[in-house]
Amino acid sequence: MISRRRMRLFQMSTAVSAISWMIVAGAGFSEGCGGAEPTAKTPRASGQMAASASGVDAGTSDQVLDSKGHELGVATAPAEAAQMSGPAREAYDHGWAAWRNGDLNEAKKSFQEAIQKDPNAAAAHYSLGAVVERLGDRIGAADEYRAAYTVKPSDDHAVGAYAILLANTGRAGEADAFLTERQKQAPTSARLTAYLAEVKSIANDSGTAQQLAQEALHIDPDLKEAMVTIARDHYRARRIDLARYALQAILDGFGEGSPPRDKDNAEAHLLRGLIERENNERAAAMIDFDAARTRRPDLVEALVQLGVMKLEAGNASEAGPLLESAVKYAPNNAIVHVNLADAYRLLGRFPEAKGEFDRALSLDSTLAAAHYDLGLLYLFAPAVPGLVPVDQVAAAMKELELYKTMRAKVAQTGGDDVDELLARAKNKLAELKGTSESAAAPTSAHSAADAGAKK
Repeated sequence: MISRRRMRLFQMSTAVSAISWMIVAGAGFSEGCGGAEPTAKTPRASGQMAASASGVDAGTSDQVLDSKGHELGVATAPAEAAQMSGPAREAYDHGWAAWRNGDLNEAKKSFQEAIQKDPNAAAAHYSLGAVVERLGDRIGAADEYRAAYTVKPSDDHAVGAYAILLANTGRAGEADAFLTERQKQAPTSARLTAYLAEVKSIANDSGTAQQLAQEALHIDPDLKEAMVTIARDHYRARRIDLARYALQAILDGFGEGSPPRDKDNAEAHLLRGLIERENNERAAAMIDFDAARTRRPDLVEALVQLGVMKLEAGNASEAGPLLESAVKYAPNNAIVHVNLADAYRLLGRFPEAKGEFDRALSLDSTLAAAHYDLGLLYLFAPAVPGLVPVDQVAAAMKELELYKTMRAKVAQTGGDDVDELLARAKNKLAELKGTSESAAAPTSAHSAADAGAKK
């Protein structure tokens, strides 16, 4: 069952995460990682972070998303990785392969091993930072980014990652000052300029962001990341027509005289998909989301958007693997777990669905969608392990009532079926109790027989 409210919850959960997962920090992040696949594009780690003076605090939970986030990630040029010593390079390549398979813990272990074998391997420090950031260790991520640009001051990737980490946690001023100082040391670095444009955009200084992105392109006309920053900033500022125009230049071009600048750019496909979905251009959106996740298997927002759209279309069997991949790359994101749980629910995999709902609520108990969907699981599943039917329906009512209370605290629009579901649950509970009482009460014939037996 996908109820009217569930359709809205799909939109709510993905809209909350969309920009934060989608808005990918551009500068330098599309270069190869230097592993076994030197031409592969850059994966990234999630950008929900919280910073402190010495690095980053534990902060709030990863699933508290906003419209300013980024995905960072494993991004180093092949030549940089090739400079590692033999044993370190071997460990690094193993870590890259693990990352591509979504095995973050194995990737972390391998990148740590590479650093042990070569402490001055900037690529390994940066890659480790990207992995532990996704695993929720913000302090460790900041430490590794700093280590990368300390051992190699010219590592603009690590400089930018650290700056974006600060900016995404409400410290855009510090990120601005940090990048400005670095830029003084390397005034011709297009990437540092593009990073600074991104920081300005995060701080809602769109005018300066656009100016800096153009300056980056003046330094390096082929810097695709700066082009995406221009489109992304237009999108943030809700200048949708301008965002579309910039994306067309990147992905499609304007005829023979103006070919596409980067037709396989995953971040651009994702951004265009979001715009198309907002405009109810579903077929086009699904094509772009699929292109984004195909080019970047770790691009969580593309996986979630495509998976949710398939759920909305009633295709849970195809949505499930997409959302499973998303969970691998975003293990601490409650919204991702909720969507996977609902896929399992619709597939009839009820124990697994319950486990994913429990995981989501352990990460964020205030996530209304999780309580609503858990209510649906309790109400419509034939059986939930550990609960008898009466208790299962009572649990459904509890979750739906909790959702209703949470819903009342925020403005609501559109249809809502929670009252209808609660009424259905009450009727079902009454029927179960009636059946139970009827089964427990002896019939008159049985009573007489019992009385005779007692005599």
